[in-house]
Amino acid sequence: MKTLNFSKLRIILCMMALLAFGLFFVTRNLNDTRYITPPNLESAHLSKRILCHRPMRTGAPQMSIEIEKNGKVILHNYGHGGSGWTLAPGSAGYVNGFLETSKGAANLEKTTPITIIGAGVIGFFTAYDLIKKGYTNITIVAEKFENLTSHNAGGLLAPVSMDNDPKMQKIITKIGIDAYKFYQSIAKGSHEDFKDGAVIVPAYFEKREDSGLEPYVGVVMQSAKDVVLDFKNGTKRNMVAYDDGIFIDTTKMMARLSKFLKNKKVKFKNKKITSFHEIESKFIINCSGMGSASLKNDHKMISVQGHLIMLKNQIPENLQHMILVYYGHHTTKSGHAVKRSFYMFPKHLEGTSENDVGVIGGTFIENATVDTPNEEEFNIMIEGAKRFYGML
Repeated sequence: MKTLNFSKLRIILCMMALLAFGLFFVTRNLNDTRYITPPNLESAHLSKRILCHRPMRTGAPQMSIEIEKNGKVILHNYGHGGSGWTLAPGSAGYVNGFLETSKGAANLEKTTPITIIGAGVIGFFTAYDLIKKGYTNITIVAEKFENLTSHNAGGLLAPVSMDNDPKMQKIITKIGIDAYKFYQSIAKGSHEDFKDGAVIVPAYFEKREDSGLEPYVGVVMQSAKDVVLDFKNGTKRNMVAYDDGIFIDTTKMMARLSKFLKNKKVKFKNKKITSFHEIESKFIINCSGMGSASLKNDHKMISVQGHLIMLKNQIPENLQHMILVYYGHHTTKSGHAVKRSFYMFPKHLEGTSENDVGVIGGTFIENATVDTPNEEEFNIMIEGAKRFYGML
């Protein structure tokens, strides 16, 4: 009888140990605390203030083909809003694919002249994809080739700041997944053309639905984790973490793309195009962004203004992550509706000190123009960042 009781006691003790062991890991997973040192946001550590305008098309980006009466074949690839970098590689492949299926392109040869209008990320990736498909006679025509929104963009790979018709969501998701695979190969050092320009770092959001990345989970990304960010100053934030988030170094990637295209003999031509009739080529790909409002008479195009500030004299290893938090809808002094947010990405401008790393943003202001810069948003943005980190 005593032996039986001892055996029962041993079993009970083992079960209690296993239960405690299991509870330890459950608690650990529910409270995955990550210690982060915030960037220095004092004025001496704030650098260039940047104002940019994202070209967004309400309903969905324009990704289509049309054949004019004069026989010209025009492909359209524009209106991706704040998701230009997120969607560009996949969007280029999707739109260029029309050349292989359209009856109007039946006589298209690899040496046939093709003109791309627009030198932003969409235009550059469109040219890159054509080269990879074997086309050799490509010209990019644009009013500007430097200091575009594509150069100044923050660099988070996530489908944000765009307006999608639910009917288009399946296509947008497929394009985004293709783009993720493209940047992932760069980050892992396995891409044949680009050895840098994208890195894998944790991406933090308040809620999973804020990220836009949930359709990627289980396909190219791991599930998000519930974590606590501890800023080591008494402030903690409950967040979700995508540990395989991708940061795109936009300035570096634009330089790499430009060099690649020039090496492949793509012609760059400075000219503002006001009509498709100015283009001699039969085949045209319109990647003109906001220019399409007049070029294609597209009344669905909206300029989405954004504010961001480059940081300087930081500790680079403290900023190897991304954060995006939304602060809701407000109104600017000029009367524009603004969706305010706080984001931080480890952006670095080439030619600057290695300690000049980090960018703070940002705003999403529809229909604001260069004539309504809403410059007060810069200070509001910094205040929001300090509040998030517990610095106020």
